[in-house]
Amino acid sequence: MASFTDYPPEAPSRVLVALRRYEAGDTIRRLATHRFAGAAAIAAPLVALAYLRFGASGRFAVAAFLIPVLCVLAAIDLAERRLPNRIVLPATAVVLIAQIALSPDRALEWTLAALGGALVLLLPLIVLRAGVGMGDVKLMLLLGAALGAAVVTGFLVASLAAGAYAAVLLVRGGAEARQTAFAFGPFLIFGALVALFLQ
Repeated sequence: MASFTDYPPEAPSRVLVALRRYEAGDTIRRLATHRFAGAAAIAAPLVALAYLRFGASGRFAVAAFLIPVLCVLAAIDLAERRLPNRIVLPATAVVLIAQIALSPDRALEWTLAALGGALVLLLPLIVLRAGVGMGDVKLMLLLGAALGAAVVTGFLVASLAAGAYAAVLLVRGGAEARQTAFAFGPFLIFGALVALFLQ
């Protein structure tokens, strides 16, 4: 494939810009392929573990859908510091509907856990306007729908893991590390997976 460096300086700028965009897009596509391959490599054994934990049941069906979604979201958040609405919101709807269909007696629990989980992160965001982002708030909506009351356990595990990581950053980087921002989504996902298997 030709590189933009192969074109003479007098080449039309539009050609060079288009080629640069193509090469950038090609790089992004290669990185995305590796990222999603890594997410799949992590998700597959976790789905197998979920089958061992829950057997051929509705809980396993929800877990088998949720785990790959969470692994992909973690990969995206680590690489791009965002949690796409086009993944989080449809997944939330699917999980909530499935949970209510499988356990209608717990419909209120699933709904309140989803709303309450989101509210836990939304309030600090509104008051402090720092720390977490709206992507994390929407992720908690998904996690609450998936875990019900166990979302509390997931959030506590996530907070402890994030706190430990922040402490490591402070030890290694000193005072300057206080300004270091990192994605909270992967910690929320880790906590949710721990809570899922502890249910």
